[in-house]
Amino acid sequence: MITSLSDKQIQHLYWRTGFGISASELKTVRVLSKTQIIDRLFEESKESTPLSMSFGALEKNSKELSREERKQLRQLRNKKMSELNTLWLKQLIDTDQVLREKMTLFFHDHFAVRLRTPRACIHLNNIIRKHALGNFGDMLMEVSKSPAMLLFLNNKQNRKDHPNENFAREVMELFTLGRDNGYTENDIKEAARAFTGWNFNKNGTFVFRKNHHDYGTKTIFDKTGSFTGEDVIKILLEKKQTARYLTEKIYSYFVNETINKNHIEYLTTIFYDTNYDLQALVRAIFKSDWFYSSNNIGTKIKSPIELIVGLSKSFQVQYEDPKVLLYLQKKLNQMLFFPPNVAGWTRGRAWIDNSTLMLRLKLASLTLNSGVIEWHEKGDMPENMIIRQQAYKKIKSKLQKKVKAIPNWQAFLDDLEQKNKSELTNFMLQPNLSETAKVIVSKLEAKDTKNFVIELLSLPEYQLC
Repeated sequence: MITSLSDKQIQHLYWRTGFGISASELKTVRVLSKTQIIDRLFEESKESTPLSMSFGALEKNSKELSREERKQLRQLRNKKMSELNTLWLKQLIDTDQVLREKMTLFFHDHFAVRLRTPRACIHLNNIIRKHALGNFGDMLMEVSKSPAMLLFLNNKQNRKDHPNENFAREVMELFTLGRDNGYTENDIKEAARAFTGWNFNKNGTFVFRKNHHDYGTKTIFDKTGSFTGEDVIKILLEKKQTARYLTEKIYSYFVNETINKNHIEYLTTIFYDTNYDLQALVRAIFKSDWFYSSNNIGTKIKSPIELIVGLSKSFQVQYEDPKVLLYLQKKLNQMLFFPPNVAGWTRGRAWIDNSTLMLRLKLASLTLNSGVIEWHEKGDMPENMIIRQQAYKKIKSKLQKKVKAIPNWQAFLDDLEQKNKSELTNFMLQPNLSETAKVIVSKLEAKDTKNFVIELLSLPEYQLC
């Protein structure tokens, strides 16, 4: 059993549970045992800080408004969705509750909802945050009854004479059991009847419409009774496959996309036997020795949000116009509150394609140095660097004009313990360098620390954590 962690293992833990670690924090936790570092992460995320914003005219009843007023209301709704996006992104960057926010980000994808209804979206986001390190069953029940989920999966229209199967299907396929894992079309049809009557009032409070509910006998998973929606969720939680499905997704998110069946069985048993205690599950992951194996370090492609937040957090970046954060999310194919569909984002290699690769590689330079890398001693530069230098100089596009970021370089540089090539490379990059990267780094001049760091972050290795 590993009792202490190397710097690289600590950085691995902090990237997977959050968005990296500063040099000063690394110095602080380096003297702690593995257990103490893990306890510290959970203690920092003990409390939950909900997102909060005013909605103004959105409180009005659209049925009482004129056509022009309804148009203005739609415009305001879109504006508030953009504000909500940047509000959460700022919290991801600034928060000390990093593990809770990282879990919230995971379940934001798991319970993928795409709506232009800011009140419902912030409400759902805060439900997830509240339960992110608590009980999954409690989260599932409250999420299922939230206005966002009732709207998005049409359960508001689910009535005894005209049952709507959308939510019943997705709660099995995506939220609990997993696709084609132990349920039938008949189970979905019968469960849909159980969820009839679920609705909410104008204040967003869940209500059960008795007149819309099907009180008849239903047979679900070979059990027969006059089941309600709550009963169906309890039945789903009784199935160990639900614990296994969630465990596999969380393992893929925190550890490795390549699943180790022995690890999964061990973790599934913990999760199921603790009645879906999320803290118990993720603690077991971080306390294991295999989590810190070299096979798991630097193997995960950062999501666009992890990339943007990690960069912004490390350099305390301020953006002149927060709208650029929306622009970057859109260009990198992950916009908070707008997953592509109910299945959420396709992670891993799907994050990188021809349209996103160049922006991902240029992001550090665009954010930290206005898109320009300042080279010195040009005679010593390899040819591929000269080509990249010329490419950077040509960046006078709207992208460069849009970013307008102000990094706190002084704070970052003052924070560093070591400024030699080897130490900086190990600190800034998680994976081992490729042979090409080794050649590039060997030819870089490290005297200009700022420029050296930017060039390190422009390597493909920075895309991994």
